[in-house]
Amino acid sequence: MLDLWRGGLERPHHSPQAAKPTDKLNSMARISLIEEQDHPELADLIQQIVAGRRGGLVNVYKLLLHSPPLAATWLEHVNAVRWKTQLDGRLREIVIIRIAILNHIDYVLQQHVPALALADGVTLAECEALKDWRASGMFSEKERAVLAYADAMTREVSVPDDVFANVRRHFDERALVELTVLIGTYNMHNRVMLALGIDLEQQKS
Repeated sequence: MLDLWRGGLERPHHSPQAAKPTDKLNSMARISLIEEQDHPELADLIQQIVAGRRGGLVNVYKLLLHSPPLAATWLEHVNAVRWKTQLDGRLREIVIIRIAILNHIDYVLQQHVPALALADGVTLAECEALKDWRASGMFSEKERAVLAYADAMTREVSVPDDVFANVRRHFDERALVELTVLIGTYNMHNRVMLALGIDLEQQKS
């Protein structure tokens, strides 16, 4: 499994065909990135994305902007999934990081570890333990039920009755829907990113 961080995030390649370290920014993308200065017709949408993300225009949106309607709905959906549910931030980060580990999505790991994880109360030791959470004693009963649910949805798609029954003990029906959509959303994101070979973000020195 991936060495996610060692004084920072390490950046293993997805496959033997991935770019070599000497390539520009370890580029892997299979399609071009939309740059703001080259597309003035997208200025309004780009400003919405930047404002909605509370930051700059990241590579996932530079890919999605090839289809402006999808970029816009992606932003709206992600904002709802992350900020408009009853799920707490720690649980959300545990789920997102675990799914990225299972799917080998370095881009998501770079975005969430360490900054977003630490901000929501997930320690670096816990991020490391998410590689093999079943062998770890770091997570609560509720978190382990959620991780088993995320694993089933990600690996097998079909969720066994006992796994669902266990996670249902900890959530009402609204939160169950929100948790399920969170897991489904990040699996969808991961698959889009992997298929398009998304570039890792250039780290600021």
